[in-house]
Amino acid sequence: MKIVAIDLGGTHARFAIAKISNGKVAELGEMITLETAQHATFKAAWDHYAATMADRLPRAAAIAVACPVTSQTMKLTNSSWIIQPGSLAHDLGLDTVTLVNDFGAVGHALAHLKPDDMHHIAGPELPLPAEGLISVIGPGTGLGVAQVLRRSGCAHVIETEGGHSDFAPLDAIEDAILAHLRARYRRVSVERIVSGPGLLNIYEALAAIENAPATFHDDKMLWAAALESRDALSAAALGRFCLVFGAVAGDIALTQGAAAVVIAGGIGQRIAPLLPASGFASRFAAKGRFEQLMAALPVKLITHPHVGLIGAAAAFVKEQQP
Repeated sequence: MKIVAIDLGGTHARFAIAKISNGKVAELGEMITLETAQHATFKAAWDHYAATMADRLPRAAAIAVACPVTSQTMKLTNSSWIIQPGSLAHDLGLDTVTLVNDFGAVGHALAHLKPDDMHHIAGPELPLPAEGLISVIGPGTGLGVAQVLRRSGCAHVIETEGGHSDFAPLDAIEDAILAHLRARYRRVSVERIVSGPGLLNIYEALAAIENAPATFHDDKMLWAAALESRDALSAAALGRFCLVFGAVAGDIALTQGAAAVVIAGGIGQRIAPLLPASGFASRFAAKGRFEQLMAALPVKLITHPHVGLIGAAAAFVKEQQP
């Protein structure tokens, strides 16, 4: 059968037709990407996508959404879009709709990815364990966190909002970054640091600390400059981003009792070449008496470009299984 697979983030909405066969996501069609800011509602974006298709859309959909999935009104965490689960199928003209948190979708996708869809980042170069818990984390417009418990041949995906836990500085520079951000936000979560917009927060804080001019005021332009090392301050901000990311990923793995960690998201792919030599691994493992335990965890990064769509379709498969 075919379904519409959708990945709704704070910045982009991605659509594709997925083919389901023998309990697997067998094929993913051409992906269409829309900017959420260019459409007033999800329904408007859906109608735009439908109008681009030569054939009628399937009457089943799987939607990964960047917010907690509840039976009540759902507002995307970093977008103005609102979804009403109770009326969604009727509004879209569908028979069946599966809703899943965006990082829950990544968890579902793990069973449908191949080994070469993963890139080794830190720890021992081992495959993901067949038994045990896998922490899933990834910065994008926000910071997504989930966990996958593999037990007795079954995978249980647990969606979380771990990206909204408190930011804990680990040195004097991060103390100053936290103090700077406290003047702007009532509460500083790790998402304020480890996310796409978080790089700009770090950059502006470092500029204030160094009493240096902040050249960039747009996070997209800053990311481009930082990845190309155009100037010392943007490069320093990206270096600090990787350090904090390592510490946060280690905190999540330690808290969840992980046997492995998987990094997902577009930002992870952009910084993948930098992570191994960035201090990410040392910060990940630096957990005091548990340093040896943390250093023994494999950390991998998903390189598949459409993991959110595969994960949404995989969640549909799981929901439809008897």
